[in-house]
Amino acid sequence: MILLLTGCGLHQKTIRFGAAGIGGMYDAFANAYVSIANKEENGLKLETKNTAGSAANIRLLSGRYIELGIAQADLVEEAYGGTGEFKDEAYQGYQAVANLYPEACQIVVLADSDIESTEDLLGKRISIGEAESGTERNAKQILSALGMNNGMVEMVNLDYTQAAAALADGEIDAFFCTAGIKTNVIEELAKESGIRLLDIGEDCRNRLLAAYPSYSVYTVPADTYTGQSEDVETLCVQAVLLASEKLSEDTVKLLTELLFVHEKDIRYAASINLSEKEEDAVNGITIPFHKGAAAYYAEHGIEVKTE
Repeated sequence: MILLLTGCGLHQKTIRFGAAGIGGMYDAFANAYVSIANKEENGLKLETKNTAGSAANIRLLSGRYIELGIAQADLVEEAYGGTGEFKDEAYQGYQAVANLYPEACQIVVLADSDIESTEDLLGKRISIGEAESGTERNAKQILSALGMNNGMVEMVNLDYTQAAAALADGEIDAFFCTAGIKTNVIEELAKESGIRLLDIGEDCRNRLLAAYPSYSVYTVPADTYTGQSEDVETLCVQAVLLASEKLSEDTVKLLTELLFVHEKDIRYAASINLSEKEEDAVNGITIPFHKGAAAYYAEHGIEVKTE
């Protein structure tokens, strides 16, 4: 956050985009979007800021340290309303722009690991993602649904790049990664060392679906990653693009338009299953939309709430 404070005047021309750690899909999407946006002759300039992830981005947006950010839909809803993990303090000062893509809850082990199912995680050393990340939240919820609370597994907080290196070196037994597929850091590890993804069993999935409405059932298709020969059954949450309420309506309308005009370019650059239709981009979002995003959707016959 100290780094983000540098030159943080409210009237700076550069729009700071909070992504997450290097190697994850937030970073890949943000870099692709920023690169494309900066090539447009529209007077806007964007730059990517690496952060700890969803919860950090929400707090940074609320504190006006960044102007754009990505966060998981479940965390966004709780933070905005001051419920759940944010029951002690609500974080606002931002609005929705669009649903971007589903984020799969991926549990990664080495191909030759003796961990064959989530039940085998008992007693293991596991990275649950960076502190304040959406991955950390999902990992703790999944482990709790499996009956594995503190003391039954050793949890460590590593970013995706650190976790992949630690897994390859035998320093951890598994790592969680909630991200859009195909996640770059997982694919690189698959090529170098060989990996498997663990299914989240039906009973565990059902417990989580009942407790947390933001989850959906998700299948990671076979051959998503090198050496992955079978489908993997898991859960997903939606990634949501957020904009500071301090950004002007015209600016956010233009930023929203760029998402759809360059949807294919972003999808190819980031290898991501980006929402292609405006209708899909507004579904399921419970917080108000930025007026700029609402103006763009209105031109396509879609009404969204702004209050």
